[in-house]
Amino acid sequence: MNSGQSIRPHDWQRLADRIKATGLAVTPSVPLAELTTFRIGGPAGLLCPVENAESARRFLDIASTEGLPWTCLGGGSNILADDAGYDGLVLLVRARNLDVAGDTVRIGAGWDFDTLVAETLRLGLTGLEFASGIPGTVGGALVGNAGCYGREIGEFLVDATVLRTDGSVDRLGPEDFEFAYRTTALKERGDVVLDLVLKLDRGDLDAAGRERQEHLDDRRRKHPWDIPCAGSYFKNLPPAAPGEWRRAAGRLLEESGAKTMREGNAEVFEKHANIIVNRGGATSGDVLILADRMREAVRRRFGEELEEEVRHLATPRANRDPAVD
Repeated sequence: MNSGQSIRPHDWQRLADRIKATGLAVTPSVPLAELTTFRIGGPAGLLCPVENAESARRFLDIASTEGLPWTCLGGGSNILADDAGYDGLVLLVRARNLDVAGDTVRIGAGWDFDTLVAETLRLGLTGLEFASGIPGTVGGALVGNAGCYGREIGEFLVDATVLRTDGSVDRLGPEDFEFAYRTTALKERGDVVLDLVLKLDRGDLDAAGRERQEHLDDRRRKHPWDIPCAGSYFKNLPPAAPGEWRRAAGRLLEESGAKTMREGNAEVFEKHANIIVNRGGATSGDVLILADRMREAVRRRFGEELEEEVRHLATPRANRDPAVD
C-alpha cells in the first residue's frame, strides 16, 4: 500500500478519464462490498484491473504522480473493508496464464486458488490438494503464505514476478519472501505478485483426489459456504512446545464463550468460533466491536493475545479528508 495527498470524491471521474487515456481500464466508486467475501465496505475511489507487468507499472506511476494511496485486492477474502470505503486506487491482478513444464507450473496471480488446485490435479500434478476450498487468488495466497493442515503454499515456490512499491519489477526466489506463518516480507512491504512458478509432483492422483474431497467435505462441515465471511478472523497461536502444531484460536474462542456473541448483524458462526459471519447488513463497525469482544474474552480466560488474520482495509488516516472524518 502506498500513500500521498487526499483527493476529493468529485475528482475521481476526472482521474478515471485520464487513466483511461493511458490504456488502462478503470471504474470509479465501485462498492468494496462487491469485491470482498465479507460483503461489507463502502466505495473504492477507482478500481483498476491489470493483466501484466507493464499495465501494473502504469498503475503505480499514476498513483505516484497523483499522490494517492493504493492497495491491491486478490479474491477479496481475509479482508474487512471499511464502511467509509477506500479513498484511493484499488489494483486487481487479473493475470490468468498457466504454463506447464514437467512438474513445474507458471501461473498468473489472478487464478482462483481452489480452481487452480482442481486444474493442476486435472493436469496430473499433485501437491496443492491441501489447499482445497481456500478462497481467494493464488497471488494473494502466496503473499499471505496461505495454508492449512500443516502445509503452506510457500513450500512449493520456485520464483515469482513481483511488482515492488517503487514501480520496479523483479523475479524473486523463496528466500526473498521470508515465509512465516500467514505472512511474508512482501505482505509487510505491500509488494504485488504478478505471476509465480510452483514445483509440484507427479504423485498418486487417486489419493490426491480423495484428499481434496476430504478437505472440501471438512470445510463444508465447519465453514459457512452460503453466508458472507472473511474466513478465520484470528491467527492460530504458536505451539505449546517445539515441533507441535499451532494452537487453534477457534478452540480458545469456543472455550471463552465466543459462539454466543453477536454485534448488530455480525455474529460468530455457530460451527466455528474463529469465524465472523455477516447475517445481512453488517457493518465494519459491527465486526470490529465483535472482534474486540472475542479477543478480550480469550485474554480474560487464558491470558493469551489473539492477532488478526483478517486485514481492515481503510483509507490511511493521513490521506483522509478532514471534512469527512
